[in-house]
Amino acid sequence: MLYSILAWLSNNFITVLAVLVVLWIVQKIVFATQDRWFAYVMHFCTKDEFPKLEEVKKDHFASLKDHVSHDPELRKKKVIKILEIGVGTGVNFAHYPDGCRLVVVDPNPHFKEYYDNNRKKFPNIHSEDVLVAKGDDMHMIADGSVDAVVITLVLCSVDNIDKILRWQVLYFMEHVQEFDLKKYSLRKNLQDFFTWCGLWPFIFDGCCLNRDPMPAIEGAGFSKVEVDHYYAPVPNFLFWVEMPNVKGVATK
Repeated sequence: MLYSILAWLSNNFITVLAVLVVLWIVQKIVFATQDRWFAYVMHFCTKDEFPKLEEVKKDHFASLKDHVSHDPELRKKKVIKILEIGVGTGVNFAHYPDGCRLVVVDPNPHFKEYYDNNRKKFPNIHSEDVLVAKGDDMHMIADGSVDAVVITLVLCSVDNIDKILRWQVLYFMEHVQEFDLKKYSLRKNLQDFFTWCGLWPFIFDGCCLNRDPMPAIEGAGFSKVEVDHYYAPVPNFLFWVEMPNVKGVATK
């Protein structure tokens, strides 16, 4: 058997070499442009508003308006400064309080065009340009410089969750590992498979479907963690595996 394989390879050496070269070139092109096409994929998936999901967000972020800024100047104006980590295309603008100062971070520079288009629709928010950085490596943003931090669908892909959890007030909405195994064991198995084979992390830039961030959040030294497990009302069947979600507010 081995002899036959070696003989075939010898007789088809040029063909095999050509195929390997083509695959190598394709791989280089795909990985070199991954950030660009991932930004477009996320824009395509979020450009249409999903009313039921927006209602969930509206309810979750409603209490942001009740915070009082630690900055004397902002406190006089009755506004707060918010940091959004992993801002992407900017899908949370509609849920931020009027007049707030918004600082945003994302590791993918190709989100800028979509983010800028969205921010133009909300002149009531003082939003800054995107700072290109990873959520777990934001040395340019000092501790205590913001009043609240928002993360949505971020912890599934960061390398070091603990470094994101250093803030005083954290609003989070994350998809998680399936938590009702009696009803949805198939979904848990699919989450494991798509993550293990690398397909989902490749398409969605490192996203791990079967990650559960709650142990890290609950062990990060917050004095109070309010959390709700729920199934996100996503209308697209493609995201059925992302329906198990948690949302909450953690304060130190």
